[in-house]
Order: sequence, then C-alpha cells, then structure tokens
Amino acid sequence: MSLFDRFRRRGKRMSRPTGGRYTGSTRVRAADSADQSHLEKFVETRRGVEGFVEPRTVVSEVTLLLVAHDGEWTRRRVPSAKWAHTFANKHGVPSYDAAVVGVPQRMRDYNRRQKQQGK
Repeated sequence: MSLFDRFRRRGKRMSRPTGGRYTGSTRVRAADSADQSHLEKFVETRRGVEGFVEPRTVVSEVTLLLVAHDGEWTRRRVPSAKWAHTFANKHGVPSYDAAVVGVPQRMRDYNRRQKQQGK
C-alpha cells in the first residue's frame, strides 16, 4: 500500500448531497414558505417598513431586508429580486436595491443600541 492509496477514490464517484442549490462548493438553502410568512408577519406588526433587495452573492441567494421605522430589521432569502419587489408592492412597502442605495442609518443605529444594551 502506497502512501497516497488512501486518498484515491478507488472507482467510487463522489456524490453531492441532495436538496438545496449549489454555488461552487457551497450549498445554498432556497427560500421557502416559512421565510415568506416571517416577512409578512414583520410587515404586518411594524410601522414605517422599507424593503431593501440584496443581490445574490457567492454564499447567499437574493435576500429581502426589511427595516422598520425604529431601525428594527429582519432579512430572509427570497426566490428572486422581482419576487421581492412584487412582495413589497403588494404589502405597500417601498422597496429599493440595496446595492444601489445601501442600508439605512437607522438600522446601524438600532444595532449599536442593541449592542450597548447587551442584547
């Protein structure tokens, strides 16, 4: 037995796990109905909500970032940017492309307040 025998596949083909979607070597979870329900609940229970559609990256699919008037926020995967804008329009939420406008300062302020309070 040579030193490198243990690293050979020995005729077996390596298989990828099933389910999800692949981006290079990373398995990305697709958006599901739980994500949509969470976004709907956030919009219904907060005021002054705005949506920021974040583009697909190497490690994440398209996401919708919802930010309330006080800076409280949530982010969930969505099927596509078009779906995110349609969702926002349907719920009366203004939506923006985060790659163009960035995220609002009130979100960063909210995160800083939460950190100072030890949350």
